[in-house]
Amino acid sequence: MIAFTGRGVLLDVEGTTSSVAFVYEVLFPFAREHLESYLRQHWDDAPVSKARAQIAHDAGSPFPTDLETGLAPLCKEVLRLMDGDVKATGLKELQGLIWQQGYDSGRLTSHVYPDVPAALERWAQRGLDVRIYSSGSVGAQKVFFAHTAVGDLLPRLRGHYDTNVGPKREAASYRKIVADMGLSPAEVLFLSDVVQELDAAATAGLRTGLVVRSGNQPVAAGQPHAVVTDFGQIEIK
Repeated sequence: MIAFTGRGVLLDVEGTTSSVAFVYEVLFPFAREHLESYLRQHWDDAPVSKARAQIAHDAGSPFPTDLETGLAPLCKEVLRLMDGDVKATGLKELQGLIWQQGYDSGRLTSHVYPDVPAALERWAQRGLDVRIYSSGSVGAQKVFFAHTAVGDLLPRLRGHYDTNVGPKREAASYRKIVADMGLSPAEVLFLSDVVQELDAAATAGLRTGLVVRSGNQPVAAGQPHAVVTDFGQIEIK
């Protein structure tokens, strides 16, 4: 149980609000399967061009900007990043665009844990500022929560942050987020399944809670964060 008297809640996604299995067994394979066809259709679209440029920058080697010569090396680099589960901003932007198409077509529907919708509703009624911080792009986050199996949860969320604000395992990222929320660090509770992320948030002064869900990676004994297995175990005072 976590007793919380603050004004804001910051949520991770994978392993916290949604299962790891959904991300790795549904979303990632979908992006891989539709990568080449999506790029062929949208190569010169502004969001794709931005993602391509970021991926090339991160790779330290510019790719050809025309479709016919640039497609193969870009796809090779994207698949390499995906194989390594690299939390790269350009990759996440591109994945989010591909998923957007999947959600819009009805081929994708997001999984959320059963306790999540009720908690978001409860927190909204209490006037809490609830936001998302994920390695997935802001665009991917928004489409994810707009198309869940229990409906559109996006209206319950006031803001979204991705790796553009900084890495999730660095305290400076959380300082930027709480400043943007207009709250003091102690007024914000960060919930995640990753101890290193929680460590960084705690260093920045946030309250923290380790979310333990079925299918998550085992957590070493002795970690310092309060543990919950269900958002119903969070008491807002």
